[in-house]
Amino acid sequence: MKPILTTLILLPFVSLALSAQETPDAEELTRLLNEFLDGASRNDAEVHERFWADDLIYTGSGGIRIGKEDILHDVRNAPAPQPGDPVTTYTAEDIKIHQYNTTAIVAFRLVATTKTNGKTNVSYYLNTGTFLKRDGTWQAVSWQATIAADEE
Repeated sequence: MKPILTTLILLPFVSLALSAQETPDAEELTRLLNEFLDGASRNDAEVHERFWADDLIYTGSGGIRIGKEDILHDVRNAPAPQPGDPVTTYTAEDIKIHQYNTTAIVAFRLVATTKTNGKTNVSYYLNTGTFLKRDGTWQAVSWQATIAADEE
């Protein structure tokens, strides 16, 4: 009787653990992330518009909390790039995705590569986004960016 009772008690926890490991939309979320980073590298307002949910809560690496309208305002009002301006491209590595039905957590290491006057500087950030799938579309509703600690 004890093994049956133990199994019944543990079954919901095993089910939750398995659901966190199943990521049927991992390919779609990874593609969405990479498309976003490519667009963010070009300061593409349309990419930002699609990626962020209207009810976004974004906490930047500097500890400032903003929303989608703040991001779009900054992107749309950024000055046009000039020759000789630093150029930054963003990529993702070490992507981890946990999906819970129509909610997904996407964590990754952001690589910001900036080229200025022939010199290259690389910065790393740990980012975590919470995505909701609404009307068949994934969008980030929450985002946290943290400067990565130096690796020894």
